[in-house]
Amino acid sequence: MRDPEALMSTEQLAAILGQPDLRIYDCTTTLEPAPPGSDEPYVAVPGRDTFEQAHIPGADFLDLQGEFSDPATKLHFMMPATAQLSAAFGRHGLGDGTRVVLYSIGTMMWATRFWWMLRSLGFDNAAVLDGGLDTWRAEARPLQSGPPQGYPAATFTAKPRSGFFVSSGAVKAALGRPDHVIVNALGPQFYKGLEPSRYGRPGRIPGSVNVPAATLVQPTKQLIGPTDAEAKFAAQGVTPDKHVIAYCGGGISATVDLFLLHQLGYDNLTLYDGSMGEWAKDPSLPIETD
Repeated sequence: MRDPEALMSTEQLAAILGQPDLRIYDCTTTLEPAPPGSDEPYVAVPGRDTFEQAHIPGADFLDLQGEFSDPATKLHFMMPATAQLSAAFGRHGLGDGTRVVLYSIGTMMWATRFWWMLRSLGFDNAAVLDGGLDTWRAEARPLQSGPPQGYPAATFTAKPRSGFFVSSGAVKAALGRPDHVIVNALGPQFYKGLEPSRYGRPGRIPGSVNVPAATLVQPTKQLIGPTDAEAKFAAQGVTPDKHVIAYCGGGISATVDLFLLHQLGYDNLTLYDGSMGEWAKDPSLPIETD
């Protein structure tokens, strides 16, 4: 892997628990059905309840939608202004000189989303916990319960990097370009448009290929190995010489694809933040189905 320290095993984390510079964050969000008649695709519920039931000792909780997303749009989980993020991370004790471990429950995508956001801000000392809390619990490692105690406030110095997030206009401009490949991380039934979509029109961005995030994870909830991952991407024409634009429903599961592509040594990686939550509802943007 290009960056072995970006993926931490439960054994590695257990060995460093309690170190003063360590910051552990549960990033879990759950998506619940929207009320009848709502035009929202789902209700984003922060995973505070599951955190209070059980979390890794010393961990804090990060509310992606509540604190770390743009409040000025109806779209969920959109990247907010740098100042908002810097203040929020600082409140949670994530600052210069800290070693960060991110985890989530059920799926690693909430942790990889925060990892991608932090990298876009120039913070590289963050790791994703392989398998998240699911693997930690399966190994009978220690747990705490109760509300988050938090960490002392810190100063987060953002050093924003360009190219990590793109708009629908940039995606539209990339359609049909041989030097680009657009990767859909949703399940094949949604990629093909064979089932109704909670985001609007069923289908996919024209010309995009399908590497579902779910196929990049083992039944143990841990990521598949780099050899298997590379084969899955190569089979869809995702090669290092191309500029990759990844998307999904809300810019979350696509970060699993991006995390693995980064580990495989790909350089030209970007996330369409609005994803199908934006694309499917805009009639001016083309949709393709099988």
